[in-house]
Amino acid sequence: MRLFNPWAMGQDQTKQQIEKGLHLYQSNQTEKALRVWMRVLEKSADPAGRFRVLGCLITAHAEMGRYKDMLKAHHVIRLQEKFAVVQIDTARELEDPDFLTESYLNLARSNEKLCEFQKTISYCKTCLNMQGTTVSMQLNGQVSLSMGNAFLGLSIFQKALECFEKALRYAHNNDDKMLECRVCCSLGNFYTQIKDYEKALFFPCKAAELVNDYGKGWSLKYRAMSQYHMAVAYRKLGRLADAMDCCEESMKIALQHGDRPLQALCLLCFADIHRSRRDVQTAFPRYDSSMSIMTEIGNRLGLIQVLLGVTKCWMIQKELDKALESIEKAQELAEGLGNKLGLLKLHCLCEKIYRTKEQQRELRDHVVKFHECVEEMELYCGMCGESIGEKNNQLQALPCSHFFHLKCLQTNGTRGCPNCRRLSVKPGYV
Repeated sequence: MRLFNPWAMGQDQTKQQIEKGLHLYQSNQTEKALRVWMRVLEKSADPAGRFRVLGCLITAHAEMGRYKDMLKAHHVIRLQEKFAVVQIDTARELEDPDFLTESYLNLARSNEKLCEFQKTISYCKTCLNMQGTTVSMQLNGQVSLSMGNAFLGLSIFQKALECFEKALRYAHNNDDKMLECRVCCSLGNFYTQIKDYEKALFFPCKAAELVNDYGKGWSLKYRAMSQYHMAVAYRKLGRLADAMDCCEESMKIALQHGDRPLQALCLLCFADIHRSRRDVQTAFPRYDSSMSIMTEIGNRLGLIQVLLGVTKCWMIQKELDKALESIEKAQELAEGLGNKLGLLKLHCLCEKIYRTKEQQRELRDHVVKFHECVEEMELYCGMCGESIGEKNNQLQALPCSHFFHLKCLQTNGTRGCPNCRRLSVKPGYV
């Protein structure tokens, strides 16, 4: 029970101050918005208002990448996660199942940003098992998206795609264009990883269309996000000028909004573009800048990608021992996260290095580990037996979310999935 405080904010004042903070935040006056919301959190006597302001703080800290550690009860707790935990306590105080579902979703998102993917999946499952009202049901699309991103971080591709399909259905059924835009960006990332670069470009282009058609009142982060994923796909397709244009636009917005996570990703993309041009000397400082921000915000998955790029630069310069040093750092991160695709790429690079160095025992070891990763991730076509993700190939998913070479499905038909034997008469949703 709270003691009476004559200086406490009432319900109306709390609402006004939250709106004031939102106006400041949307006007890129981020620090002022945070000060307003923190004052509401300290002074408001309205539990529902406190819940809402905690949601604003969580979102703002996520977008800015403010995961700096705070000490609490002698344990290191990241700021965004702390707000999410407090929000859960507030929801329980209110005894509102919708608020509780939303607070667990925010906790899941916090852990997703911190690359704690198993925790993310666990909190998402908690959300889906809650018996809330229709408001909670409307959050299920966002829950499915967060869970899909976590499965993708763990390289569990079938489950990731299944979650993204569910999220996209929720978006379509509820006419939620913002959610659809976010799912399209995640699908772009998904298809980039398994190397269907046509789809990797198609989905962020679709996201950009949604921003243009419906995003007049949206945050610019949606445009920045779609442009970044387009840049990645363009680079993979060898369209480096288009990649640079999209990445520059994304970076401009990220700098305006103080979006540190996106700044780090753009710097990584810039570095990759320069490496694709064989301009290693320009790539290295951009990798260093990206690594610095990703270390600061705790993006370990991004750090793996940076170290992969750095390794390839050393290989271009034939500095194989330095390349192996970068691989060792990346391998430690990938094993800690459970990112199997990262490990596969590292074994592939080691195979090339040890073949060049003519070290046969190490070469055989990494060839074996490479194929173990392929088997574990099921990165092969169940129809032709050839690997998926080794080179750019058009892929198609079935309703069970297993995916195959498009040419194999066209040749053999889609009467059933050879992986799970589930009958299917048409291709999947995405």
